[in-house]
Amino acid sequence: MNAKPVFTLARACLAGTCLLIMPLAHSALPDSIKVPDGHKIALETVGVGEITYECRAKVDSPEQTEWVFVGPKAVLNDRSGKAVGSYFGPPATWQASDGSKVTGTQLAVAPSSPGNLPYQLVKANPAEGQGAMTGVTYIQRVALKGGVAPASACGAGQKGSREVVKYQADYIFWAAQ
Repeated sequence: MNAKPVFTLARACLAGTCLLIMPLAHSALPDSIKVPDGHKIALETVGVGEITYECRAKVDSPEQTEWVFVGPKAVLNDRSGKAVGSYFGPPATWQASDGSKVTGTQLAVAPSSPGNLPYQLVKANPAEGQGAMTGVTYIQRVALKGGVAPASACGAGQKGSREVVKYQADYIFWAAQ
């Protein structure tokens, strides 16, 4: 028996299965954070890092305090775990190892699971520099772990104190087809 056709068929089936996974996963996301038709995935990364929060007076109620988002700092890895860029802010900036980078405007958020940041859809501004971020039009934040404001006390005595929270999220970069 010739094993080559069997392996070729098996590879073709596996490749077809892999192609089906992303559309199914994308269809399971809330509508508000779905990327419009006419776009394709340009880059998939896993962001691993931290988010800083500061205990501040509430804007609408200065006598009360709350944890306020200060900014993120994360390494962007490809699916094999190799560092391919970074994410930092403000403003929210995704920078590839080749120096190209994008900033963006948040279009939508949607609840994910308890204890995790919300899903997010960002409209990318034109990239600075040539490279991996060139042509990116949208960025999705999905597959979230952690990152929410601290559960520790934030009262008058803690005003000005900062807390760093670990998080992980997949950042999916989309480009026009």
